[in-house]
Amino acid sequence: MAHHKSAKKRIRQSLKRRDRNRYYGKTTRNLIRKLRATTDKSEAEEMLTTVISMVDKLAKRNIIHDNKAANLKSKLTKHVNSLK
Repeated sequence: MAHHKSAKKRIRQSLKRRDRNRYYGKTTRNLIRKLRATTDKSEAEEMLTTVISMVDKLAKRNIIHDNKAANLKSKLTKHVNSLK
């Protein structure tokens, strides 16, 4: 257990950040799942812009790696373009 005041504060902050990061990650994953399940192209194109911005924010905050973000965006764009 931490004995220093700063170490205790660091633990509190990291727990808060962990919860926040898990929330952002889970929300984005759910939206990605919803986008992949969509069959309507116009609706999917609207969702794609929001999903891409969310993925970029996750990469910016180092919740996911930059390459993973790029791969996700590429695959989702391919999926939306393949819809009829």
